[in-house]
Amino acid sequence: MVPVVLYRDEALVLRTHKLGEADRIITFLTREHGKVRAVAKGVRRTSSRFGARLEPFMFVDVQLHVGRNLDIVTQAETVQPYARAIFADYGLYTAGAVMLETADRLVEAEREPSVQQFWLLAGALRALSEHAHAPGLVLDSYLLRALAVAGWAPTFSDCARCGEPGPHRAFSVAQGGTVCPRCRPPGSTAPAQETVDLLAALLSGDWAVADATDDRCRREANGIVAAYSQYHLERALRSLRMVDRTSPAAPASALTGPTAARPDGDSPAPSPAPPSATVPAAPSSISATEGALHGSHPNP
Repeated sequence: MVPVVLYRDEALVLRTHKLGEADRIITFLTREHGKVRAVAKGVRRTSSRFGARLEPFMFVDVQLHVGRNLDIVTQAETVQPYARAIFADYGLYTAGAVMLETADRLVEAEREPSVQQFWLLAGALRALSEHAHAPGLVLDSYLLRALAVAGWAPTFSDCARCGEPGPHRAFSVAQGGTVCPRCRPPGSTAPAQETVDLLAALLSGDWAVADATDDRCRREANGIVAAYSQYHLERALRSLRMVDRTSPAAPASALTGPTAARPDGDSPAPSPAPPSATVPAAPSSISATEGALHGSHPNP
């Protein structure tokens, strides 16, 4: 008789796939076991004991049975119901969807512990759900820090190529940060110094500086962060184009769209790809964004 092997771990739900008539494959980012995919049986039935606990954005304490190909969820207890607040707000939802997709990309190998990425994502989701800062700022800060943990830390002071002390005017996505005039490659952008200060604050977690910035700096910083992220991830983030960057009354995140050319002839900061002057209507956009979190999956 084969012994039953069980283990417990804290986990964040990254995404789900439908499986069969009532099951789902859940992708977790766990604290001790890294990324784990497991089957949750019967969670799509209304009578499921823990179906609502296994939705994207949830922070759970989960018990799993080690399977041949995929593990099996046998128990799940809520640690923090981040999904409740995030699903209720379109801006939070779209920003959070980018975070989950980014974490899924950065932690590629399964069952390899990635404790820093786990706690970084948990902290970002907590900040979103508690409305601690503007969603756009939380998202940009998370992207910069997650890339830094993965080995792609940008520099916003010294030259990224030769190390010459800054501040420097130009920023190069390919070089990994600000560059001096001697090292500046073609196609570099020339963001305002206030924007560079904002980026440095987002990377270091200086929220007093970040929260005090205006919409122009946030727009420009958002374009740089989006370009930097997708360059190092080597493919577009599907959910990024749906991020709500409007700021009608609340403390605000940046607007999407191309940045106007500077009068001195320098290139503008890049905009999120693909750029869009308007934010799609919430219902259809949420449906599109859900493609990165929910999906169909063939029977294994």
